[in-house]
Amino acid sequence: MVFISSVFALFGRIFLSLIFILSGLGKLMNVSGTEAAIVGTGLPAGLAIPTGVFELVAGLFVLLGFLTRITAILLAGFCLLTALFFHNELSDPVEQANMLKNIALAGGFLVLFAYGNTRASLDTLRARRREQVVVRDRVIHETPGTVARDGDTVVPADHVTTTRRL
Repeated sequence: MVFISSVFALFGRIFLSLIFILSGLGKLMNVSGTEAAIVGTGLPAGLAIPTGVFELVAGLFVLLGFLTRITAILLAGFCLLTALFFHNELSDPVEQANMLKNIALAGGFLVLFAYGNTRASLDTLRARRREQVVVRDRVIHETPGTVARDGDTVVPADHVTTTRRL
């Protein structure tokens, strides 16, 4: 069951990230159109490139599972601000649907923030690597007679060492 949950979480991250990767690329490929849309809502000029870069980078971070929790909370806020500034005409059914889409995306990112990363993420790989280093360092520092050479642990044959997970 853990494997299936990990697979579905990976697909969820892929689906959540696609809209931001593609939207960020679109904004960066049409800076003048993006700038006009931003200024048209009353926001200051000069936000097109930072917005495009943010969407692209944040989308890639979610896709890869890198800095997942902080990226998820930033994207949740971004989605809510987008709904507030760009899709606030609730009498228009298209704008209403876009607002609800952004609110739903924000909800998905809040769930991603709450549960963090999964097995198939860079965050998990980094955490495993840190854990291995901590365990290795504990063995070196807590085991009498242990010698460390070039990052390898050498334990005398007459000494039994047990390591426990942190």
